[in-house]
Amino acid sequence: MFRRTFWFTTGVAAGVWATTKVNRKLAKLTPESLALQAADRAVIAGRKVKLFALDVRDGMAHREAALKDALGLTAAPPAPEHRALPEQRRLVALEQHHTHHPFPRKEDH
Repeated sequence: MFRRTFWFTTGVAAGVWATTKVNRKLAKLTPESLALQAADRAVIAGRKVKLFALDVRDGMAHREAALKDALGLTAAPPAPEHRALPEQRRLVALEQHHTHHPFPRKEDH
């Protein structure tokens, strides 16, 4: 009798385990679950692309600094001289335009 009970219990446990495993697999294949998985993978891919872009930017900055150093362009720029802006000059053509119209108006006649 004990032998039959043991095998019956083992069979029930195996059936429950197999049923649970199959139900979990089927749940992963529902459209909602597939959409969530795709969204998660897209977010992960986006993060990887962002990290790659940041690595590229850092590499570019290091390479640019190395090139500037190699070319001697790392020296501080000379201090700007204090100069006033030149006075504005009006073009003679503009002054003539205001006094002489290429197409005379009726009022001028």
